[in-house]
Amino acid sequence: MEVRKEEENHLSSVKNALRILKSFTMDEPEKKISDLSTALGLNKSTVSRTMATLASEGFVFKDPESKKYRLGLSLLSLSGIVNSNMDVYQESQPVLTSLVEQIGETAHVSVLDNLEVIYLQKVECNHPVRFLTYVGKRNPPYCTSSGKVMLAYSDDSVVQAVIDRGLQSYTKNTITDPRKLRTHLKKIREDGYALSFEEFFEGVHTIAAPVFDYRGKIIAAISVAGPKQRIQHHKIQSIVKKVVSAGSEISSRMGFRK
Repeated sequence: MEVRKEEENHLSSVKNALRILKSFTMDEPEKKISDLSTALGLNKSTVSRTMATLASEGFVFKDPESKKYRLGLSLLSLSGIVNSNMDVYQESQPVLTSLVEQIGETAHVSVLDNLEVIYLQKVECNHPVRFLTYVGKRNPPYCTSSGKVMLAYSDDSVVQAVIDRGLQSYTKNTITDPRKLRTHLKKIREDGYALSFEEFFEGVHTIAAPVFDYRGKIIAAISVAGPKQRIQHHKIQSIVKKVVSAGSEISSRMGFRK
């Protein structure tokens, strides 16, 4: 019984450490022990012990003046290992750069993880607009062009899981009706690309195309995003062709053959 209890305590500690690490974001890069305790519902003593352990291994760093913690360099080295082993990350870099040069808007490559869009790559244009996208950022899939295009080519069980989680309204254009979403996703699959016109951020238009692996399975999405003043309706088809072509190029690099 003592061994089992010890194992359970150990697993609980690991889970707490992971929850703490995942709570740091670009919007909240620094946090105090009290902030973490309140946000995660953990005792301050538990958080304090966990942070001390994480700090000793370089996963967090404590600012001696502010007493706030931020993520440490050990995570950076781990992310480098992940990125170097993700073929889509490596193969998409030159394609993204070329796409930005052609269109003049910021481009991303993202994947679907735990029913969320997570950005793997981002190449800024010369006149970027701040709308809170960055590598590692997670966004809902049903109101972003990259998320919708990945859902359109995913199994129905994935779409249902997203619907079951809830379709929150972010703008007046967000699709919150499950039936309308399914119809929309069917159209996206028929077209081969997805559009998101102010569905997640007011004033932002995005266009995405699928990326397939050698088996023909959806593995990522490539997208461009910019203000509606620059991505205007009369330019859409020209941009769509370039984004779809970029998606096809990455897919080809991943071994996909039609």
